[in-house]
Amino acid sequence: MNGVHDLGGSDGHGPINPEPNEPVFHAEWEKRVFGMFLPVAACGYFNLDEFRHAIERMGAPSYLNTSYYEHWLHAFETLLVEKGALSAAELAARQQQIAEEAR
Repeated sequence: MNGVHDLGGSDGHGPINPEPNEPVFHAEWEKRVFGMFLPVAACGYFNLDEFRHAIERMGAPSYLNTSYYEHWLHAFETLLVEKGALSAAELAARQQQIAEEAR
């Protein structure tokens, strides 16, 4: 498999500039996304390979313009809709609610 997510060894992506003393999480929401992994997996909604594959299915622009934990969130959303744990309409409604609360 050779997709946008498989950048190892390729050139032209610019320098890697790690933050000095970079925190594990940059925002509170990242902690919550990280904390969702085990409970959602333990409920049987995905295994590690399915989770990775959901991230690999992100379109190139989305993958390249989002952060590590945004990739995780995309995978949760994708898999939970695909497995029927929530509907696309429920997900869209919650996303709208969060956007409105952020204003």
